[in-house]
Amino acid sequence: MILAGAAIVDITPTPGLPMSGFAARTLPAEGTHDGLTARAVVIGETAIVVADVIGIDATMSARIRNRCMLAAENVVVAALHTHGGPVSMAGRLSLTADPAYLERLEDACVAAIDKAVCARRPAMITVGQGADPEVARNRRHPGGPVDTCLPILRICGEDDVMIAVVIAYACHPVVLGADNRHWTADYPHFVRQCLEEVYPGAVALFMTGCVGDANTGHSAHASITLSASQDRTFDMAGRIGRKIAEAALRAGEQPVSDLASVRNCTVALSFERRETEAAAVLERRWRTEALTAEPAHRALLSYWADWAKTIAPVMPEPIAARVTVLDWGGVPVVALPGEIFAETALSIRAALGRDRPAFIIGFADDNPGYIPPASEFRFGGYEIDEAHRYYGLPMSFAPGAAEALAECAIALATRG
Repeated sequence: MILAGAAIVDITPTPGLPMSGFAARTLPAEGTHDGLTARAVVIGETAIVVADVIGIDATMSARIRNRCMLAAENVVVAALHTHGGPVSMAGRLSLTADPAYLERLEDACVAAIDKAVCARRPAMITVGQGADPEVARNRRHPGGPVDTCLPILRICGEDDVMIAVVIAYACHPVVLGADNRHWTADYPHFVRQCLEEVYPGAVALFMTGCVGDANTGHSAHASITLSASQDRTFDMAGRIGRKIAEAALRAGEQPVSDLASVRNCTVALSFERRETEAAAVLERRWRTEALTAEPAHRALLSYWADWAKTIAPVMPEPIAARVTVLDWGGVPVVALPGEIFAETALSIRAALGRDRPAFIIGFADDNPGYIPPASEFRFGGYEIDEAHRYYGLPMSFAPGAAEALAECAIALATRG
């Protein structure tokens, strides 16, 4: 057996704070549908904490890793990427973050890890692979690739009481649209709720996979509206969440070894400008268009105009992106930063063995935006041409960035 523990810390903000995830939504949260949490699972001397926010930047992630009880290199700090949470990254995603909430978020992630460390007890771990729940769709290309893998890790104490259940799935947590003004973890809330009903007392940890081009079937531009949709409701989120959980629970169980290890590396990611017109020209155009636009588009155009004035002229340095591979008893957990596309995840799975249960997640240790594979740049679209503005970056990532992350992850996961 190996020592394992898990913990949950509440991070639900009070109503009135701005929400993150949709430029069209400018009004603050008015209530709570389901409480937001930071959830940590510790196996041996390694840990993952996932917070119900849209992203945690590299600076905060580093502080959390350095403050917690475990060695910093042994910890992954990830975000669920719900679009029903608060602003959680300073200077990103168009709205001003509340400093007091950022402090609370950081403290909660540290506390969740430390509580899980202190709760460790002898455990047996099994792994399984659920069947495709047939929820995720490629939102850029009809019938395009998605990562359909649904790994599940069951961590059970020697008293036969479940400590934690860990799963991952690659579908954007955006069932709820911009009209929603209630705090929510979106469909992952219902996944976790279902798992915890089956295993009372266990902590259900949901990790968001590589969802840069995957959701339940609508385009990114479909979210630039404040109108309600019958396909984007809490009822729909509940049905989707339960479908994913039930598919995972039907998976078989294979015991894993009693060893846990970790490897990390850093990849330098460069930028490339997508806009061909001068920033001043873009600013004038967007401010003019905003004058007659509908409210949802007006908010987006106004933000883009501000971006053209203050951010676009900056020449960015390459960023240092952290890649981590945890080995939990022979089960790899590949943790990548930002919004990663299915093609990248599938290339990593191909190198590891497509039938091998493996967790490949995004939004880990930073969320600087979309990092598309080189093959996608010729298609353009929101994720390629526009999203970097919303993320507060002067340029998008250059072609080859995703491939560099994949190459690094494969090297870490396959090193003898």
